[in-house]
Amino acid sequence: MSEDSETPRVSEQASGEQSEPRAHETADVLVVGSGIAGLAAALAAAREGQNVVVATKATRPEGASSWWAQGGIAVARDHPEQFKEDIVAASDGTADPDAVEVLVENANDAVRDVLVETLDVEFDEATSDGDEDFDFTREAAHSEDRILHVDASTGKHIHVPFLNYLDDHDAVEIRDDTAALDLIRHEGRIHGAMLESDGEYAPIYAGATVLATGGIGDLFPHSTNPKGSTGDGIAMAALAGADIEDMEFVQFHPTAYASDDPEDAFLVSEAVRGEGALLRNGEGERFMPDYHADAELAPRDVVARAVASERRATGEVILDVSPLDFAGEFPGLVEKCEDRGVDWETGIPVAPAEHFLCGGVDVDDRGQTSLDRLYAVGECARTGVHGANRLASTSLLEGLVWGLRAGADAAGNDPEVIEAPDLLERDPDLPDDFARQKFLRLRRVMDEYVGLERDPADLNRALGVLRRLKGEVDAYVRTRTARSLYELRNASVTALLVTRHALDNDESVGTHHVVDTSPDSGTAEPEPQADD
Repeated sequence: MSEDSETPRVSEQASGEQSEPRAHETADVLVVGSGIAGLAAALAAAREGQNVVVATKATRPEGASSWWAQGGIAVARDHPEQFKEDIVAASDGTADPDAVEVLVENANDAVRDVLVETLDVEFDEATSDGDEDFDFTREAAHSEDRILHVDASTGKHIHVPFLNYLDDHDAVEIRDDTAALDLIRHEGRIHGAMLESDGEYAPIYAGATVLATGGIGDLFPHSTNPKGSTGDGIAMAALAGADIEDMEFVQFHPTAYASDDPEDAFLVSEAVRGEGALLRNGEGERFMPDYHADAELAPRDVVARAVASERRATGEVILDVSPLDFAGEFPGLVEKCEDRGVDWETGIPVAPAEHFLCGGVDVDDRGQTSLDRLYAVGECARTGVHGANRLASTSLLEGLVWGLRAGADAAGNDPEVIEAPDLLERDPDLPDDFARQKFLRLRRVMDEYVGLERDPADLNRALGVLRRLKGEVDAYVRTRTARSLYELRNASVTALLVTRHALDNDESVGTHHVVDTSPDSGTAEPEPQADD
């Protein structure tokens, strides 16, 4: 959908206000983001003979979402039709069949080409004497073992060799700690982006631009995403006029370690439940069979709401890992538990945490957005594969498949230098705590009103708060240029999109769960506490 005045579009950049030409760079393809989707796009474009610049806010390697992926990457193996059925079923029947077809039919070849043959990723191998080379595992809502993994830390075992491979590629330049502040647009075409690094900013013009900026975890107080997940690509695309879809579908992972300190939180992979771990409430009772026939392996949205409900009713939920060889199968998770003083043998305290955005910038089967020469891949894109709820271990696969397709399709355009936006710095620097306090306010509103369950009255309250917040931030952006301020702008735009799309959809489906309006619900805006 095209956005209205709440997400104002970037003005056409041909005003001629700048008195002197600005220093600039060019690239055949600019990729913004360095997760698996962005790196796959860079690889594919380089294979087409393009010079590629990858600009990423991340500092290696933990700054990209792909590094944190635990469970693995699903493949079709010899049963593509069953894989398609599982994806559609997990989505509550809302996944786009054509997009699912693209994902599944390209899955085996993409994984073999890039991960096995090019990067030589050492996936866990089968230990028994059989026909299988790899130790395929199963996670929630999968009907068979089809997930390739490396312990419970697959993401970093893919991400690090991918970065190293592209570092050595003559046609690819990776710029760490470099943020895109705005897209450069003229008459419906994207010509590159304004980049910032170490407080300095300048335009880079590209024949095509690929957004691969990851998720929106910074919008919520508890998330499995890395810091800096502020919805940058979605916000920049929306402000430039791109179509945005399905933003109400925010997936919460049911089993993040339940810590009062978000810094201590970590994801307990769904693969642990796939191997037999059980969820028990504060009274020691196993409860998932009462919520779904597939019990612990029900779709994520079902399990997350059940965990939240049982925590409210009984005080806590633990993941009982006694049915499996937890130390032998998941040594990385054992280390995380022991580092935090968690006695995993008596159960790991868990709670839902924001995990994945199923919507985003609307794209076709090649990652092309509604704006010319702008592509989006990975979590910031809405391909249609996930619909209202994502099947476990399909995010890395989607990023890989669409990244390869977008990178190849983006090749062949010459960069065109046009007037770049004039980012101003004519007012004093912001107070040191400005962005932090605004983020606390935003997260509190999103957690209170736009979380696992949505009440229309609460969504309207959230909308009012977020509109005011965005107005405050916009006033500062007009006269100041700072990465933290642009991240706050992006987060406020993205939060508004999530809330508006949730309010526009009155049907409970997948991750979007609408509850009846409570007549005694409060009307006060939640405010951060002094010690937040």
